Amino acid sequence: TRRELSESTIKQVSIDELFKESDFLTIHAPFAPETDKIICKEKLDLMKESAYLINTARGGLVNEKEVAEALEEGSIQGFYTDVLSTEPPLPTNEILHSRNSKITPHIAWATKEARARLYSVVVENVTAYSNDKKLNRVD
Repeated sequence: TRRELSESTIKQVSIDELFKESDFLTIHAPFAPETDKIICKEKLDLMKESAYLINTARGGLVNEKEVAEALEEGSIQGFYTDVLSTEPPLPTNEILHSRNSKITPHIAWATKEARARLYSVVVENVTAYSNDKKLNRVD
């Protein structure tokens, strides 16, 4: 059955509670010093053995060695990612050889909508440059 979301079914929780309670935990965060390897043994140990972890954000958010260990120990059920800490991945990356891990070829940007947005940005940049205006420039 489909469950409708409403204010009464949504609640804010701590990050530890999020890890403890989630059946599927998807990561959508920027990479920054405070998020570097935020997915680590400490957080993985909080997760259910039946939980799945999905990373579509940045590879540096995940301690891949510790995720691989959690998978091998059965501490989590699965890990799916569109990004790795090093791309192309090194043959020594433990995730490549872990059970219940899947890696997609970092193509989240390739949807029709994402490409249309990229094309629009290029047109806006060229137009701005042609009109001596600054747009999306790093000086």
